[in-house]
Amino acid sequence: MDALEILTALGTPQVRANPYPHYAALHELGEVLSLAPGAVVVVGYDAINSVLRDAGFRVSDDATFDRDFPGWRDNPVFVQGMDWILNLNAPRHSRIRSLIARAFTARRVAGLEPAIARMADDLLDGMADRGADGSPVEFMHDFAYLLPVTVICELIGIPEADRESFRPVARDLAGVFELTDPATLPAINAAAVELLAYFTGLAAERRANPRDDLITDLLAISDADDGRLTDAELLHNLTLLLVAGFETTTNLLGNGLQVVLQEPPAGAAVIDGSVSAGVFVEEVLRYDSPVQLTSRVGYPTELGGAKVGDGESVMTLIGAGNRDPRKFTDPDKFLPLRGDGAPLSFGGGAHFCIGAALARLEGTVAFPRLLSRFPKMAPAGEPIRRETLLLRGFDALPVTIA
Repeated sequence: MDALEILTALGTPQVRANPYPHYAALHELGEVLSLAPGAVVVVGYDAINSVLRDAGFRVSDDATFDRDFPGWRDNPVFVQGMDWILNLNAPRHSRIRSLIARAFTARRVAGLEPAIARMADDLLDGMADRGADGSPVEFMHDFAYLLPVTVICELIGIPEADRESFRPVARDLAGVFELTDPATLPAINAAAVELLAYFTGLAAERRANPRDDLITDLLAISDADDGRLTDAELLHNLTLLLVAGFETTTNLLGNGLQVVLQEPPAGAAVIDGSVSAGVFVEEVLRYDSPVQLTSRVGYPTELGGAKVGDGESVMTLIGAGNRDPRKFTDPDKFLPLRGDGAPLSFGGGAHFCIGAALARLEGTVAFPRLLSRFPKMAPAGEPIRRETLLLRGFDALPVTIA
């Protein structure tokens, strides 16, 4: 198959369930592949890293949407999305991201570790109760979703009573990252409207009753009356932080457990300490990345021996780059102690994931507790993969724990 045929196949549910053989086929064709006039796909580790760190490659912003998607302003999700730091270029990106980062500090993230440990232990207690008689436990809902959503809600300052109701709404909104069926757009727009209304109300409450949380800190910046952060920019990015803050970590936890279920020695190594939790998490991120791709708008340059034209669509297949045989020895094997490079899973450059440290912390805290608590954990039926490519994870991962 040529590159276009392989990329077309990646759009099918069967191939999305396991895209890695198709990534390997792309690697045989080169690091950077021209699909058609105006479109380039990047699969090599070094080439992807170069794109992500090169400010000349820009993300699709409102100017791009004006050109390619007339009428986008009729959709609330796109209106909000044009304020997301994910979709901004300098200088606006630099201004908003730096302000959010000031509230999303390393101190605040590190300070969550005891709370994450308590949350994880509480969820494991619940799993132990439900599975004590040998009944299957649904790991994705009972742990992989609840831990990250509780943590990001704790960080932002979302009251405990509101947290469980976020899953279906946030899952609907996350559909915008992989919008292949226009029929899903009404549900995505409805989710965007609902979450904006929620954060508008929560912001009003926090202005009246400030607390030690991220939303209070960001409101102080927004209310400084110096134009650094508008209300719309604040509220829209809170929605992004909520959705991105648990979707990717949920996938990290599910993908990591599936590795252990398929290769029990990997879990045993974490339990006995021969592989640290941090090293294990890094290899999960490489081996089965929660985020499989991102895209940029190109400029006239040469990349991996191929020419890129001005305004060309440049798709970087992060999941393929993490399995690049030019970079990694035995890339299709799970080898936590490999030591031949960091994964590309959190991106790079100006758009490096702002929540990377938090996701890593959650995984590092969660996996040793999970694996030590349930060393006899085993599959309980077929897992159900999400029918998505950009965000790779499970809808269901049933297990027995005893």
